Amino acid sequence: MKKIALASFTCLLFVSMALAQMEMPKPAPELKKLDMMSGSWALDADVKPVMGPGGKVTENEKCDWMEGNFYLVCHVDFKSNTMGNGTEISIMGYSADDKAYTYRAFNSWGEFADAKGTIDGNTWTWTSDQKMGSTVVKSRFTMKITSPTAYDFSYEISQDGTKWTNVMDGKANKNK
Repeated sequence: MKKIALASFTCLLFVSMALAQMEMPKPAPELKKLDMMSGSWALDADVKPVMGPGGKVTENEKCDWMEGNFYLVCHVDFKSNTMGNGTEISIMGYSADDKAYTYRAFNSWGEFADAKGTIDGNTWTWTSDQKMGSTVVKSRFTMKITSPTAYDFSYEISQDGTKWTNVMDGKANKNK
């Protein structure tokens, strides 16, 4: 019995020494580019009458870094004069394996999105494949940064990834 206890203690000692020597992971430097999206935002959009009646949508979004600064977590309240109101939570990060930004969102309508993002200059492009009924469509959300506190955006869909239909466009402004 003493031998088992001594072996267990020795094993535990080696494991704790190994853990003490391990360095905590650090956020990828690419995550700094998401800093501009933290804070509170007001979004105003025009939804085109593509998949329904269209109309105006407003959103209030608050984004904060999760402890550790690996993920930016956003809480959204949205209102629409034709489609109804709701809430959403989204999480943005960066995948070093895919060399792409990540975006995952879930809303109170039971919808979810999983997109990958790239940045080129002051333009962010988020792409995904989304199920709409029994059809899978490609989607593209583009953000053109116009100042440190504003961006223009558009949302498009495509069946083949070549011909795109604009579904929504608008402006976002950071609240003071």
